[in-house]
Amino acid sequence: MTLRNARSTKGFALIDLIFVCGIIGILCSVALPRLLLARQAAGASSAIGSMRAINSAQLTFALTCGGGFYAPNLTTLGTVPPASKEAFISPALGLADTVTRAGYMIQMSATPFPAAPDSCNGLAIGAAGQAFKAAADPVEPQNTRFFATNANAQIWEDSVSLYAAMPEVGDPAVGHVLR
Repeated sequence: MTLRNARSTKGFALIDLIFVCGIIGILCSVALPRLLLARQAAGASSAIGSMRAINSAQLTFALTCGGGFYAPNLTTLGTVPPASKEAFISPALGLADTVTRAGYMIQMSATPFPAAPDSCNGLAIGAAGQAFKAAADPVEPQNTRFFATNANAQIWEDSVSLYAAMPEVGDPAVGHVLR
């Protein structure tokens, strides 16, 4: 047995390890952009789902608790009425007035209407609104999908934030409706 044969049977050579690391690096450089795109698509789907949940919660609030008026913020929708076991919206969305979920900052507002009645979950007289608007803006700068909705219950999308441009009722001047 020669010294040369003993070395060749003991394991990997340094060149083998470098080759394997190179292949792993190439695979990562190909897969990573697709992984980021998939993550953004999942975040956008979650944001659209949140806009739908807000629309549904606002309609339920207006019909059952708000006397035909809409909640002014997410925490009002997240407040459980005394005669119920559940709030109008999930605890994850009703936790604060501005919530970050799946890479999106979600916010909602309604202009208070002085003649609005008090609500079944403790909202004061004049605090509810005749309409509302909500938006989901990405927190990552490379994500350019912004979403918004209002009392018309349509979800709008644009490449810039829609929250400032979104009226509480009617169509915004920018963006397009999701189909």
